[in-house]
Amino acid sequence: MNVTSTEHTVTLHGHTFSYGDSGSGPALLFIHGILGSQRQWAHLVDRLDEDHRVIVPDLFGHGESAKPMGDYSLGAHAATLRDLLDRLEIERVTLVGHSLGGGIAMVFSYLFPERVERLVLVSSGGLGREVSPLLRSAALPGAEYVLPVIASGWMRDRLASAGRALQKVGVHPGSDITQVWHGFTSLGDADTRRAFLATTRAVIDPGGQSVTAHDYLPEVAPTPTLVVWGTKDRMIPAWHAASATSSIPECRVELFQGAGHFPHLDDPDRFADLVREFVTAPAG
Repeated sequence: MNVTSTEHTVTLHGHTFSYGDSGSGPALLFIHGILGSQRQWAHLVDRLDEDHRVIVPDLFGHGESAKPMGDYSLGAHAATLRDLLDRLEIERVTLVGHSLGGGIAMVFSYLFPERVERLVLVSSGGLGREVSPLLRSAALPGAEYVLPVIASGWMRDRLASAGRALQKVGVHPGSDITQVWHGFTSLGDADTRRAFLATTRAVIDPGGQSVTAHDYLPEVAPTPTLVVWGTKDRMIPAWHAASATSSIPECRVELFQGAGHFPHLDDPDRFADLVREFVTAPAG
């Protein structure tokens, strides 16, 4: 089943919210990162929806969902996802969050612990200060004036031409470059740029990540947690995976050797097998 065949929309907080909904059984909610979308999880739907209900939303400000003015904090995103689950009459869920989505998943677990079965954190934000200079630059004063120039049609065309030239000589982009490029092309839209800046500045300042899960996770009842990271992640360093164990008592860490910021795309078969094993294993 292709994820596009299960796309739905619902009105939340007065705005259109897009999500995929496939399968039946215990619910899995996949949360993408900054400038991502539900498409990044498409390859997992077929593997998991035979015996699970798989929910894959576009966060507000991303994908096919609305890009309204307003609050783009982790708590606001978590509350929106709680409201989506209410509409779908889903009481409890396993959260699978990538990058920003991992931070949202942890805040969701803190705010609504009674709704969470398990957590899967993939290259997650919120576990350390360090983050790519590329993301820190979005928090700098004046970024809203520079970004339209960088993401202009002329610049995107030049970069696309360079990419095609490299492919002709046998240089093919990996998952990180491909996903960053998809996100970059979306910044040609003014509403997407505004939402991107608001989302980024809610969690990052010029010095790095400004929100840390280490402050509140120790106060939450232990939740079985799987942490997945690529050893060559250049967005958020892989050693943050080890720091997760200090704040999350029931934490299992899996490193993908040679993978970047998108280990679920670099090695999708292994990732799908890990998620299935984790969510079906007996608790405790």
